[in-house]
Amino acid sequence: MSTATNATSLLRFATAGSVDDGKSTLVGRLLHDSKSVLADQLEAVEHASRSRGQEAPDLALLTDGLRAEREQGITIDVAYRYFATPRRRFILADTPGHVQYTRNMVTGASTAELAVVLVDARNGVVEQTRRHAAVAALLRVPHVVLAVNKMDLVDYAEPVFAAIAAEFTAYAASLGVKDVLAVPISALAGDNVVEPSAHMDWYGGPTLLEHLETVPVGSDPGAEPARFPVQYVIRPQTEEHPDYRGYAGQLASGVLRVGDTVTVLPSGHTTTVAGIDALGRQADAAWAPQSVTVRLADDLDVSRGDLIAAGPVPVPTKDIEATVSHLSERPLRAGDKVLLKHTTRTVRALVKDVAYRIDITAPIGEGGLEQRPAPDGLNVNDIGRVVLRTAEPLALDGYSDNRRTGSFLLIDPADGTPLTAGMAGEAFATVPTTGTPDEEDWV
Repeated sequence: MSTATNATSLLRFATAGSVDDGKSTLVGRLLHDSKSVLADQLEAVEHASRSRGQEAPDLALLTDGLRAEREQGITIDVAYRYFATPRRRFILADTPGHVQYTRNMVTGASTAELAVVLVDARNGVVEQTRRHAAVAALLRVPHVVLAVNKMDLVDYAEPVFAAIAAEFTAYAASLGVKDVLAVPISALAGDNVVEPSAHMDWYGGPTLLEHLETVPVGSDPGAEPARFPVQYVIRPQTEEHPDYRGYAGQLASGVLRVGDTVTVLPSGHTTTVAGIDALGRQADAAWAPQSVTVRLADDLDVSRGDLIAAGPVPVPTKDIEATVSHLSERPLRAGDKVLLKHTTRTVRALVKDVAYRIDITAPIGEGGLEQRPAPDGLNVNDIGRVVLRTAEPLALDGYSDNRRTGSFLLIDPADGTPLTAGMAGEAFATVPTTGTPDEEDWV
């Protein structure tokens, strides 16, 4: 699969920024100036703006869809927007800026290939900026854009922009983020969002939309090991198909071909792919993220939650070390019994240790990645390191190798509430791992 830019390529990206940095206005401006707003939508925004006494349409209303969002003038939930230009299609996840909604960014950025982190030119890099950068790095978002907004309020001064860009780039580098582009913009006035700014001739880079249209996206599935989590076993047992046994699911990564040697995990049995059925027809191959049914040459005991893998396969284990982002108001503490959901498999697990939490609030050069003790566990929005023991072996890849099969979710077994988003293995390049656990699992 090519990474070239064309009219059919798709970019998933997320936006994040502190409260009142103008993020909703930026998204509204991007939609408006790229001609992605329907006439009735714009008319509704103009009417709502006039009722507030505003002469110009408030483009932030294009994204703040919940009534509470409109009343308070803030973004509360993740809002997904779909739009397209002649060069590319986009799925935009607009995430909240309030600290208490940082967990929502994990949802919005988990599948993103690019994150736009917004800062107010008057305030520069603040604690929430560092937190958003850390979440983007933790989730291994390949590309990050720093949008320095409200440049019109600092007289479009290049030194202001340069200082903010240098500070953010240094912090992002300490997190292991390799691709960062800083763009000076004014979402309210439209400078450098879709059209180049006449007020910042000192800036020679692309506009925000130009970068979104041209940044490399996607990957070559053939370069990744095949991972196929089994979602459902199909056995019609009809006269027409008396012996049919197929395994349905979505290919998480890589390419599967008829004749490929595969390993079923966690059992470790090896067989070959006898057939692939897609959309009611037989196919020679399937590639991520296609949903297909796979038939195997041997009659093996395969069920929901098993992983059909080709290429280098992960070693099933009950001992998991991971970096996590805690999502729940309920703290996560050592000794907690949870459910762990990995792809289509859910098992019981024990939190053996909360090794530390990562301090992402300190200024650059003063422990921005410092590991702090967490005797009381992890609280909402904390990022930390945990050691888990599962009741059954799981076949996890390292998250740095595979975002789909290296991620998991911890769930409250009492009511099914999501607690924590986890990334197996290393997270930040500069954060060391903890020791290997050796205690027994709980059953």
